[in-house]
Amino acid sequence: MYADSTAVLGPLAMYAEPHSYDLCQSHSEKLTVPNGWNVITLEPESDPVGPSEDDLMAIADAVREIGNQQSAPAASGPANPEIGRRGHLRALPSN
Repeated sequence: MYADSTAVLGPLAMYAEPHSYDLCQSHSEKLTVPNGWNVITLEPESDPVGPSEDDLMAIADAVREIGNQQSAPAASGPANPEIGRRGHLRALPSN
């Protein structure tokens, strides 16, 4: 924020913004600003990156639901017929 004489140091940007620069850890520790400027340091969130427990349970429930469905056998079905399909997830019968 040039007009505010403030430099904000935080996590890497998720998208490109004008007047923003991504710095590695070494360079961010050596950052200096002009006299009279303020530095605001934003701490990254401590939440783990990746799917949450709710996301994993939703996927497991979807797979379980498809696996429990009864489907009529096709007369000329493939060697490994699908029991069910939901989005990109598939449940195949065990042989």
